[in-house]
Amino acid sequence: MNEDGDRIRDEFLAESQEIVESLSRDLLLLDHGQKQGTNDPDLVNSVFRGVHTLKGIAGMFGYSELSEAAHELEDLLDQVRLGRISLSQETLDVLFEGIEVLQRLLAATRGEQHDIDTAGLKQRIGALVSSTGEKNDDALASFDLERGVLSVLTEYEEHRLRSNVEQGVGLFRLHARFALTSIDGDLEDLKARIKPFAEIITYLPSMDGTADDAIELEVLLASRRSLTELRAELAGNDTLRLEPVLRRETARTVPPPAAGGSSQHPEIEDLAIAAPAAVPAPQREASPDGLALRGVAKTVRVDIEKLDHLMNVVGELGIVKSAVARILERLGGRPDLRPIFTDLYRAQRSFERHLASLQEGILDVRMVPLGQTFDRLARAVRQVARERQKEVRLVVTGADTEVDKLIVEELIDPLLHIIRNAVDHGIEPEAARRDSGKPRGGTIALNAYQKGNHVVIEIEDDGAGLDLEKIRARAIERELVSADAAVEMSDADLRQIIFLPGVSTAAEVTELSGRGVGMDVVKTNIGRLGGVIDVHSQLGIGTKFTLTLPITLAIVSALVLRVREQTYAIPLNVVSEALFFDERSVRRVEGREVVTLRGASLPIARLADLFHLVAAPTPARSYIVVASLGQRRLGLVVDALEGQQDIITKPLGGSLRGVRGFSGATDLGDQRVVLVLDAPTILDEVLAGIERKGAA
Repeated sequence: MNEDGDRIRDEFLAESQEIVESLSRDLLLLDHGQKQGTNDPDLVNSVFRGVHTLKGIAGMFGYSELSEAAHELEDLLDQVRLGRISLSQETLDVLFEGIEVLQRLLAATRGEQHDIDTAGLKQRIGALVSSTGEKNDDALASFDLERGVLSVLTEYEEHRLRSNVEQGVGLFRLHARFALTSIDGDLEDLKARIKPFAEIITYLPSMDGTADDAIELEVLLASRRSLTELRAELAGNDTLRLEPVLRRETARTVPPPAAGGSSQHPEIEDLAIAAPAAVPAPQREASPDGLALRGVAKTVRVDIEKLDHLMNVVGELGIVKSAVARILERLGGRPDLRPIFTDLYRAQRSFERHLASLQEGILDVRMVPLGQTFDRLARAVRQVARERQKEVRLVVTGADTEVDKLIVEELIDPLLHIIRNAVDHGIEPEAARRDSGKPRGGTIALNAYQKGNHVVIEIEDDGAGLDLEKIRARAIERELVSADAAVEMSDADLRQIIFLPGVSTAAEVTELSGRGVGMDVVKTNIGRLGGVIDVHSQLGIGTKFTLTLPITLAIVSALVLRVREQTYAIPLNVVSEALFFDERSVRRVEGREVVTLRGASLPIARLADLFHLVAAPTPARSYIVVASLGQRRLGLVVDALEGQQDIITKPLGGSLRGVRGFSGATDLGDQRVVLVLDAPTILDEVLAGIERKGAA
């Protein structure tokens, strides 16, 4: 595929992904409404239009399988919006399954491998569509509606009219007059004003006379409000007249209003409503004929790889900035070059300001709200809960918290693992919850917030909690720890065992949990993102996972430090402070070296020993760099601190990728390439307190 073809394909995939994510959000709203006993026809119509659009663009670009799947869903949604199929939980299950199939088909176009059961989806849709019944026209026959009105209604409009009549909702005619130059905006304003208390069935040309500069429409409304209440809602516009649509038997018995006077039945008389002069019309830029409107797009879609390239360029400029700073230091000692030094210093300060602004701007563009990921998690909660026959409610807060786009993409799988595990293995069956005095339905709370240069994501359930004794027994059984070591383990250490491969306390093996696979992958993936995961649990009360992640992995400020003859960099977002190291303050607690920092014990790790560096003379002065992630703290003993610098971390080559303790390498700009410390891994290694089988 040529360059233009690749660009068009990427545009198609991006737009299709946005449509699928929007469909997922709308289905979740419909699911919530169905459980509350309400049904929003506009939302059903929105889902129908989204699937229809996806079908069209997929067919246009030659993705026949995606187009066919969307077509099947479109047929089902058409029957739902026409009232031939009820929006039951069974119907919603099939619709959610359809969204999942669309998601997987899109992933397949990007080269990802997924099991896709399009045939099964088609069969389940066919079973629902084949059960549709015939419509009943008797409901409309009793209303005073001209046959001409019914003949011009679309099938969907006729369905909505019939549905409202069958539910006993009142019908009204609203006569409205609009200026030709502003009809588009004024009509949208009227729709927005009416929607909270009435459903608009259709717009029809009015039989009343019209002026050259205006048009009159008859709007057919359905509302549970009385005419008096509607009068109050619409008060303020003399271009509107409202009257009820009466049942035919009522229409024959109500006398007409007296000539020149008002009706003796004010509840059915035409309603004249004065105009809101204080509300200004929307400002528009019109063409000479006064009819055309100009739309301006305020957003553009940008490939993340292009932003990565720009970020790399900014990183290289940061290296140049550091090189210029070192040149300035050398020039500062030359009095004879003072004029050059002054000019270069001013240029360098200006360069730094503009570079910082550019870096901030690119980082801002890369940030996306976590709500995009949370929508997929809500769908997963519903699906797993239905499969396991549990009632589970997902409560989300902090969905507008922003994180780097690349981090969001990598977070999806770990969060799905935790959420599915919480529903399947954490939330108890209904009978067990009842015996424990808990509500019938379980709750999973998903919360996100920013904390300094990190984002914290909490997933908490009110389920059974972790049984630490079962975890201890399973770890001994799998020979992951010795029996003696297991007895000495603290509760915190036991909770960390669930992140080891092969550990599970599930009573039964399901497709979702119980195979001992998943939580180790979660921890590995979170660590790869420079984050940590903590777990807190209380038996019978519930479990809480806390993920602490950097906001971005693009450009980070780092502390450059030296250990023996080696130089390293550590991201500043994990460094809480640095202080002088006094060897005399070291003591041993439970086999670990610790120092006292502000009245609390701080475990320390000597990087020279941890990395098995060649022995060298111990420096006269050493330092402790305090690394902090979540609730964990560790003091790293180093020989020297060389200062702070912005860096871009480059991944290590294939042969070094498996080396633990390093997240990559970076160029410091003075012809030195140094390793970047992987603080989460180092904290895990030192603080785990677990004697893994085969460890030295």
